[in-house]
Amino acid sequence: MNLKYLYEIQAGLMAHIEKNHPVQEGEDRNEKRLLAFIVELGECAQEHRGFKYWSKDQQPRTKAVRVPAMMEEDKEYYNPLLEEYVDGLHFVLELGLAYGIKQLTVNQTLQSENITKQFLEIIAAAMDYEVIPNQRRYACLLKSYLGLGEMLGFTQDEIEQAYLAKNEINHNRQLSNY
Repeated sequence: MNLKYLYEIQAGLMAHIEKNHPVQEGEDRNEKRLLAFIVELGECAQEHRGFKYWSKDQQPRTKAVRVPAMMEEDKEYYNPLLEEYVDGLHFVLELGLAYGIKQLTVNQTLQSENITKQFLEIIAAAMDYEVIPNQRRYACLLKSYLGLGEMLGFTQDEIEQAYLAKNEINHNRQLSNY
């Protein structure tokens, strides 16, 4: 995965959004970005389902019909878990860009002993970064989030391709006054 390229792509989306939705006086977009990231992380956890000890259905949602059709070969499928993961990646990148980080080299990701713990570690890293935004804390957040992607079984290529597809959707939404 080419993170430098993804930061550049995300910067373009941020500029597009800010053109359509200028920052209002007194508005703290960083707080909103952080909350948006945590919401997307929660949506990813919902699709993973592994924390739902009260449910017999704890299997991740990795295949759903996007376009129904009468014939099986005409149906269009997608991976809801991957889509929610890349929604979160958009905001992780945006959080870094908002604080002037345009590129980080990630040689190794951070991973906990299980996926539920990983979600919690990411929340903790996000809150640490919110309290004291610096490159070290951001790197911890990014490495933890990328580690989650690995733990969920996604390849870097799958993540990058899904990110680029969603980025295109996000640009189109801005063009249609989303």
